[in-house]
Amino acid sequence: MKKQIGNALALYPTPLVVVGTMVNGKPNWALVGHVGIIGHDRVLLSMAKPHYTNRGIRETGKLSINIVDEKLLPLADRAGCVTGAKEDKSELFPYIIGDSGTPIIEQAPVVMECTVDDIYVTEGFESFICKIDRTLAEERVLDDSGRIDYRVMKPILFEMPTYEYLSTGDVIGKCMSFGNKD
Repeated sequence: MKKQIGNALALYPTPLVVVGTMVNGKPNWALVGHVGIIGHDRVLLSMAKPHYTNRGIRETGKLSINIVDEKLLPLADRAGCVTGAKEDKSELFPYIIGDSGTPIIEQAPVVMECTVDDIYVTEGFESFICKIDRTLAEERVLDDSGRIDYRVMKPILFEMPTYEYLSTGDVIGKCMSFGNKD
């Protein structure tokens, strides 16, 4: 028997990312756990309205999404512990400036440079609907076909109700292999 637990958001865990953008001419970084796919070339980042980083995203219309792996986790976690409004986070990560002018974390195994298409505002949140302009990946996380191999990259997942980080697990099967009777 199922128990009614209110309107709990039950889609966690989600990939953990660090969002980079320019604020007042300097790179700023924010740890983000609300990330979603809304098409093959669009993503949605939902961030609390008071985030300092939101100002830069609104002003520039550009951001980077840096996927966090275990090696990057300690610095990524630090990015979530402090606000750029009180502490300069521009030098938290070694970075380069990407083609679109966004800061990109050098250590991130995969990075998407994005342009903001729209901003959807809800109570307490700004959700940035972003077009993926280009994706950069370290060669070590690519398979022989040039696709990202998540078993090698091992992205960190974020689980909201408990505020815990999870590591990715083993492959349990191929999509559409369990129910396919052909």
